[in-house]
Amino acid sequence: MSQKTPKPTLTGQRIKTRKRDEKEKYDPTNFRDQIVAGLNNVNSDLEQASKFLIQAGSKLDFRRYAEALFDILITGGILGPGGTINDDNGATTSLCIFETEKDIKSMRNMTSVFERMIRQYKYLEKSLDDEMKKVLMFMKGFSDVQRERLAIAVYLLISSGLSSPVCLSQIVNEHLTKDGIGLDFARTLFSVWLSEKDFPSLISMLKKSEIDGKLLELFPLNKRTVENFEAYFSGANLNQIVEFQRNQNTRTSIQELKSRLKKLLENDGSAAEVIVVSKDCKEKHSLKDSEVCILLWTSLMNAVEWNKKEDLLAEQALRHLKKYSSVLQAFTPENEVELMLLQRIQEYCYDNMNFMKLFQKIIMLFYKTDVIGEDAIIRWYKDGHSAKGKSVFLSQMEKMVEWLQSAEEESSEDESDN
Repeated sequence: MSQKTPKPTLTGQRIKTRKRDEKEKYDPTNFRDQIVAGLNNVNSDLEQASKFLIQAGSKLDFRRYAEALFDILITGGILGPGGTINDDNGATTSLCIFETEKDIKSMRNMTSVFERMIRQYKYLEKSLDDEMKKVLMFMKGFSDVQRERLAIAVYLLISSGLSSPVCLSQIVNEHLTKDGIGLDFARTLFSVWLSEKDFPSLISMLKKSEIDGKLLELFPLNKRTVENFEAYFSGANLNQIVEFQRNQNTRTSIQELKSRLKKLLENDGSAAEVIVVSKDCKEKHSLKDSEVCILLWTSLMNAVEWNKKEDLLAEQALRHLKKYSSVLQAFTPENEVELMLLQRIQEYCYDNMNFMKLFQKIIMLFYKTDVIGEDAIIRWYKDGHSAKGKSVFLSQMEKMVEWLQSAEEESSEDESDN
């Protein structure tokens, strides 16, 4: 009797996909048509537009089509590659930022539509941030008028907290800076901001966007100079931006000099080498003598591992400062700089208690090496000193100042006799 091997059979439960579980086809064109039709039906009434969008959010998938939604509200249609607006079959609306009048009041009314809609659907906040980055990246494809309107809208969206300032990092991209697009956008944004708000709030926004240190990068590479920056923004009556950039340049330059001095002093560089490096950086970045002098003092004092024993510390400090006294002397051409140096020495000795008793000896060394003159010392003693350790340092300097004053009087009498 023959036995047949049974054929294998499939076992298990057969699952039928329900219609509601089927993934809906992504169709931004259909979504656009419904939004555009609804906006065009309200006859430019922003109040009705807000109501329509809030109602539409309960029927249409705003979460899925957020990019298309904001494309429409900003440009009037869906953005294609490079910033072109797809207007096939005339599916665009004039109720958008690009078609709003270029004044604050009109634009504020338009952005209020964004505010009401986002208040209703909080998840759109993140989508708006992503949209602003994309729109700013596509600015090359827009007209000058559209870019101006966009700048005003960006101010309103950022200042009201609807959008993050991070989107502004896009305007220093090379494809926008080489044609001056990012620069013109920044000028419009800064002008609008300062006409409505104060300068500190603008700087705070620039820091949050992390472009406060990149403003020079707004210029094309071949025009990226301090002179061009100052001429452009001064011409736009943005002198506060010019002053801010000057301070930024100074900080960057001082940091560069500080780094070079640290390396040179660690390798026991000579006074002549330090002078050359300092003068080179001063001329290159148009630094002031006072800025260089104070940095030199700080660098010289930070370059040494100071002895903890008081008697050995005095010998070590005076030997070190005598070696580099000519460096400081090269950048103290006038009384004002000398007085600033005196104040900085006083503060250093106060902050570093081991140097408290060395203040007078350091000043005497610098007097003998022509770093600090008698006029600056007497002026410091009378009313130019800092409040830090005032009584201690004035007591130390009392005899020296009396000696300087008596020598000055004798000199004046001799000149009178002659």
